[in-house]
Amino acid sequence: MSAGIDGRVPTADVVVIGAGQAGLSAAYHLQRRGFSPAGTGPEVRDPAGGPARSYIVLDAEDGPGGAWRHRWKSLLMATVNGISDLPGIPQPAVDPDEASSSFLARYFGGYEDQLALAIERPVKVRSVSREDNDAGGRLRISTSRGGWSARAIINATGTWTRPFWPIYPGQASFRGRQLHVADYVSAEEFRGRHVIVVGGGISAVGLLDEISQVTTTSWFTRREPVWRDAAFDRQAGHDAVALVEERVRQGLPPQSVVAVTGLIWTPALRAAAARGVLERHPMFTGIEPGGVRMADGKFLAADVILWATGFRAELEHLAPLHLRGPGGGIAMDGTQVAAEPRVHLVGYGPSSSTIGANRAGRAAVSGILRLLEEQDKFAGDLNQGPGLPDPPLTHKRRQLARGGQQS
Repeated sequence: MSAGIDGRVPTADVVVIGAGQAGLSAAYHLQRRGFSPAGTGPEVRDPAGGPARSYIVLDAEDGPGGAWRHRWKSLLMATVNGISDLPGIPQPAVDPDEASSSFLARYFGGYEDQLALAIERPVKVRSVSREDNDAGGRLRISTSRGGWSARAIINATGTWTRPFWPIYPGQASFRGRQLHVADYVSAEEFRGRHVIVVGGGISAVGLLDEISQVTTTSWFTRREPVWRDAAFDRQAGHDAVALVEERVRQGLPPQSVVAVTGLIWTPALRAAAARGVLERHPMFTGIEPGGVRMADGKFLAADVILWATGFRAELEHLAPLHLRGPGGGIAMDGTQVAAEPRVHLVGYGPSSSTIGANRAGRAAVSGILRLLEEQDKFAGDLNQGPGLPDPPLTHKRRQLARGGQQS
């Protein structure tokens, strides 16, 4: 939706950016708490009799599925890392031999249709900024299809669009092919070539196993991988997420949960180890036209370097809000940006797993409801007469808007 015929920017109480697992979870909980689609006619009051509130989801993709739409076809439901159900509607029967990209796009699409979620696509969000200096005011969302004005946003843009490419000496001189896992299609395109796989995560070892079935490979990681014989129990999983959560609470860039948990042995990976595929080398010191210079000084010829080096959170559109702190990350209080209560990040840091994304969607909606209720109460108090004190959070925001210190 672009600006209306009268030139006004359309408004919503909450704009959700992204319709992957985290974004759909947020939309589900918004709808469940009484929010109605923005700009679609009369709004429905919430079940508790509160004010009518609206939401819209803006998604950059051409269709449902989020980042799963782009996963390689060989990533089957039998081999994909555990996928959690979306809230309210369980997954349909799973064919283990179906590509995860097609299954999950179909599941997400059916979910959107069944719940009649308010999603507009394709809409690329270019920036989010404050409309004025009022720390309790509105946010302006600039997109490829016009603008929106919102009281709060839930950012669920994930990481797929920001693959991380490390930089090594001589990288530009390599005469072979370099690609990131985001560009991977199938092992067949590498047949007859020696492939270097760089990275210590689930994607790295999975693709190493797959590619080694058709050609020769070498594996490089910065650190010695940590292997586990069994999946985490509930307590171990909780502890791992807590470590990631502590980093983002301190304003440090988040680690992936896998970086904390390590790699789990599967039958396929044990077979790969038996074939010698999982012989890990420490990182090479440089890249040369025909290969890499290994840590021990030897030269290793290679035709392809596959960077399975992870992704970074896609948050560039939030740059006008200046959310990043001195540590390079964004200090968080749960899903809420600590310094900006109008912004919640889901699918970020500890909520980057599918289970975490579902929980984060619910938590973000609860936090935003508290914020909106506080703002509405304060506005109502102002209408009743002067002399009433600011509620605590509103007082804090007014201090920030004047450039003062938090009390």
